[in-house]
Amino acid sequence: MNLNKTVRLQKVIAEAGLASRRKAEEWITQGRVKVNGHVVTKLGTQVDPQTDKISVNNRPIQIQQEWVYYLFHKPKNVMVTASDPEGRPTIFDYLKKIPERVFPVGRLDFDSEGLMLLTNDGTLTHRWTHPSSKVPKQYNVKTKGIPTEEQLEKLKKGIHLEEGLASLSKIAITEKTEKNAWLEITLTEGKRRQIRRMLKAVDLLVLRLIRTGIGPLRLGKLKPGEYRKVRLTPTCISR
Repeated sequence: MNLNKTVRLQKVIAEAGLASRRKAEEWITQGRVKVNGHVVTKLGTQVDPQTDKISVNNRPIQIQQEWVYYLFHKPKNVMVTASDPEGRPTIFDYLKKIPERVFPVGRLDFDSEGLMLLTNDGTLTHRWTHPSSKVPKQYNVKTKGIPTEEQLEKLKKGIHLEEGLASLSKIAITEKTEKNAWLEITLTEGKRRQIRRMLKAVDLLVLRLIRTGIGPLRLGKLKPGEYRKVRLTPTCISR
């Protein structure tokens, strides 16, 4: 963060590692943020992180000095939330030894598994999860049955879901057995359960879904439940 000029209030909150910029904007409009003791609800308010005293829920925030990034292999049947009212395990059950307060960049469904990026960098989170970012994500998907050429062609052309046309950047069969197939899929969109819904639309049932890549990051040899700290290049984290 550049501390020599005023910046948007929501950016300061995000870069303090408290939440994404979008969530920070919600807090502001809800009247949960104060600047110099006064509630601020106007988005775009400019503040000076060096001199202004900023608090969220009456708790002063501290400007984050170091951004950290972790790759995490989310196991199947684990929630991407801080807690779950049904008592199901969450990713934070696996992250108790991480000293920093980190949060996930994007989401991964309860019944899906694979790569997640965890960070306290709110700016990167906002940029990588914004619909305009088009950050590619790679998946290995196991299906019940072998997709036909007709099914693959329909998927390549795109599938109309409730939100509109959903498309894939790449889909290819990488492995076949008598009863199943493994597909390699790349997408740059982030619609809810997009791959499962698209395949269901052409009568394909997903048996397993593993995310193997996000942008330049790869799952590699990380085992389910494991994480490791990484450094991102300036190209990845440029502001």
